[in-house]
Amino acid sequence: MDIDLLKRLCETPGVPGREHRVRDLIAAEIEGLADAVETDAMGNLLARRDGKGGKRVMLLCHMDEIGFLVSHVSDEGWVHVNPVGGFDNRNLFSRRVLVCTKDGDLKAVMNPGGKPVHIASPEDRKKIPDIAEFFVDTGLGKAAKDRIQVGDFVVMDEPLIEMGDKVVSKALDNRIACWLGIEALRRAKESGHECELHVAFTVQEEVGLRGARTASHRIQPEIGFGIDTTLACDTPGVPKPQAVTQQGEGFGLHIKDGSFIADIELVEEIEALAKANDIPFQRTILAAGGQDGAAAQQAAAGARAIGIVVGTRYIHTVTEMIHKTDLEAARDILAAWITAN
Repeated sequence: MDIDLLKRLCETPGVPGREHRVRDLIAAEIEGLADAVETDAMGNLLARRDGKGGKRVMLLCHMDEIGFLVSHVSDEGWVHVNPVGGFDNRNLFSRRVLVCTKDGDLKAVMNPGGKPVHIASPEDRKKIPDIAEFFVDTGLGKAAKDRIQVGDFVVMDEPLIEMGDKVVSKALDNRIACWLGIEALRRAKESGHECELHVAFTVQEEVGLRGARTASHRIQPEIGFGIDTTLACDTPGVPKPQAVTQQGEGFGLHIKDGSFIADIELVEEIEALAKANDIPFQRTILAAGGQDGAAAQQAAAGARAIGIVVGTRYIHTVTEMIHKTDLEAARDILAAWITAN
């Protein structure tokens, strides 16, 4: 398993609308793996492998990670931000961040305004600040105003690490899908396939499946695979019925979330293929949220759609965690389905 590629994908900054660096990395990785590669007006990277008259199949793998756009830089150099993606504010205290500007990246820290614990009142300590109360400190003081402008972007600044059979990083949501999309193209080239295979590395999923909608309308797939993370709440404090997935039990065969309901015949087909190939899996339903498979399902005249997902602990934090065997199972089922179709 190519952890180095996953590490480079996760550590490359790219928030909604600012996916350029991630796209460039992927474009270099897939060189020679597709019959055609292009970037559309939204910024989606679209790779196509021609088949032998089979169905038009689309894998949707979003490139963006949750983050911030700079909304204001004060005369004193304090950087204020606006979120692009859904944060739990409790996870934003005392974070190291990267401010990405046209002229280079700046190391910085993020904290909320207010008193430190030593002088805070009991009520102060209970408060969870709004995102508008957080600010970024670059250490540059007033000089920050000359280096940073409104529209620059900010990401969490944490490296990918391996912990036994686990991988921990920021942006596993959804760089694991980018990794899977690249691997799918590699396997397809090696093994061959009948289908017309499109792998769309999409933009702006975290703010409403925006890139996936335009890409799906353009490609108009007959079958769409939304490739993404899902929750693995197999941790203390969460009732078992709400766990969604158990890490180490295989890829998630995603049946429903807040954006779509999977095609049941496709669910059963992939389930049978996984059993025949001894690929571990678990059926998954997510109570809320959405993913790019919904855009493929609803584009133009519609498509049969399903999600192939990887259970992830601590989603939308810098400690996102996956089990390597679950990622491998997702890779293997995609390869098995594509080469059989």
